[in-house]
Amino acid sequence: MSKLNIRTVDVVQYVTPLREGGSLPAIVKASDDFLYVLKFRGAGQGKKALIAEFIGGELARAIGLKVPELVFMNLDDSFSKTEPDEEIQDLLKFSVGLNLGLHYLSGSITFDPLASVADAKTASKLVLLDSIISNIDRTAKNPNVLNWNKELWVIDNGASFYFHHNWETWENHLTKTFPLIKDHVLLNRATDLDLAAKDIINALDQDTIKNIIDTIPENWLINESDTFTPDQIRAAYIKYLNTRLSKIDSLVKEAKDAR
Repeated sequence: MSKLNIRTVDVVQYVTPLREGGSLPAIVKASDDFLYVLKFRGAGQGKKALIAEFIGGELARAIGLKVPELVFMNLDDSFSKTEPDEEIQDLLKFSVGLNLGLHYLSGSITFDPLASVADAKTASKLVLLDSIISNIDRTAKNPNVLNWNKELWVIDNGASFYFHHNWETWENHLTKTFPLIKDHVLLNRATDLDLAAKDIINALDQDTIKNIIDTIPENWLINESDTFTPDQIRAAYIKYLNTRLSKIDSLVKEAKDAR
């Protein structure tokens, strides 16, 4: 089993909550002295949001998009004991163990559809990627992309792969396209969809997809409500992605029609 080389660090300081997100991510300092945006396993959508964040981020990186470094972050139980805010205290308590961090881009600004920079090829790649991973949360209301150093950076893929919240019916999603692409924040700028599709197909070969899925921590794949084993879940993600890639022409047409 080949895996990506993802670093693991320890949380050493809880700096501040980011209250604009429904799941209360936080800026934290890690044992490598860098700041990260920490996504908690104890938040609303739990470990499945971390899985979606991880797969979506590493797929984006694989196709040449800018993504902050993703790291696995160990959180111990000491932080919840010193936190005065009860809501955050509970979140910290339920998140002891391995979480996910994104390198904090200091000075970045949220993408503004009217004013920010985004070239056609980058926009087209991200539109198609979000169609592939069924990301329902990259809209003008909530762009989930940043401008940093005059470049577009992709963050927050946690609302992707929504089929994984019910494994009993997940295969129903294999035949669907993604009509919600009509609401994508970058759709109007996505004028290089055919070229982007070729780049994506070339970048996301079988080994690349398998390496990403094999790197998901085993513990994240274990939920009391799931009837699937971790191996079955990994196989499902791989099948889903390969099926989506096999119908990328349909996703391109859907995006063009929506634009």
